[in-house]
Amino acid sequence: MPPKSPPPSKAFRANPSRPSRPPRPSGGGKSTPQQRSPDRGDGDRIAKILARAGIASRREIERMIVEGRIAIAGVPVESPATLLTSLRDVTVDGKPVAAPEPTRLFLYHKPVGLLTTERDPKGRPTIYDRLPKELPRVMPVGRLDLATEGLLLLTTDGEFKRQLELPASEVERTYRARAYGNIRQEQLEDLIEGIEIEGVKYGSIDANLERRTGANTWIEMKLKEGKNREVRRVLEHLGLKVSRLIRTAYGPFVLGDLAPGEVGEILQHQLVAFRKTMKTPKK
Repeated sequence: MPPKSPPPSKAFRANPSRPSRPPRPSGGGKSTPQQRSPDRGDGDRIAKILARAGIASRREIERMIVEGRIAIAGVPVESPATLLTSLRDVTVDGKPVAAPEPTRLFLYHKPVGLLTTERDPKGRPTIYDRLPKELPRVMPVGRLDLATEGLLLLTTDGEFKRQLELPASEVERTYRARAYGNIRQEQLEDLIEGIEIEGVKYGSIDANLERRTGANTWIEMKLKEGKNREVRRVLEHLGLKVSRLIRTAYGPFVLGDLAPGEVGEILQHQLVAFRKTMKTPKK
């Protein structure tokens, strides 16, 4: 059984004036570099290894390769399909990459008004402007839009991030929405079969009417895909106007009493227990 509502092992207070930080690798590794051609079949793709080391997500690493920012023994890597068996002599922006440390997972109560991104061209505040200084470099698991609040998972492991995000992993996300308008439970129950809106297909959603307060309705929704603005678009399609949206859980990890802007870390044994329960997506 996965851990239920695991409490954070420690809490980190938000720093309201913290500047955005660029992704940078840490100090040098110790293993011996062995680069393989893609057809040899041994080793792992460089994007996967660097993601596991916490440099960035696979997609971002592929972009960095195109930009010539990743090199092996001073020679820029040309293909994300390059296979490696270690990280020695691998550099990002000229700095050596350390061997991967144990994966860490943090719970962050994202407030309204912050973007889930490293930096914003328009200069709007991001989660990295508010995260505590003492955190290691972390990557968000999925995104919460500017107007959405609640639980955002942060991890040091790009490969673990990808596993958590993939629909094939079937990790359930739970939201509570406050919406204006009339809706019946029968209408919400139809969402269990999925729905198509303007050519976009959304998978099964377990939706339940919680309570009505005046003209507003509180609805709980559980889903395993997490497409862009999925909850808002589905409820708007049903004739509702969402005025507040909170993510309360991601898999067994819950928001609980975590205050807005606060960060808590999941204990290692809880994280290990959860990973043993995860479905492994087919390649």
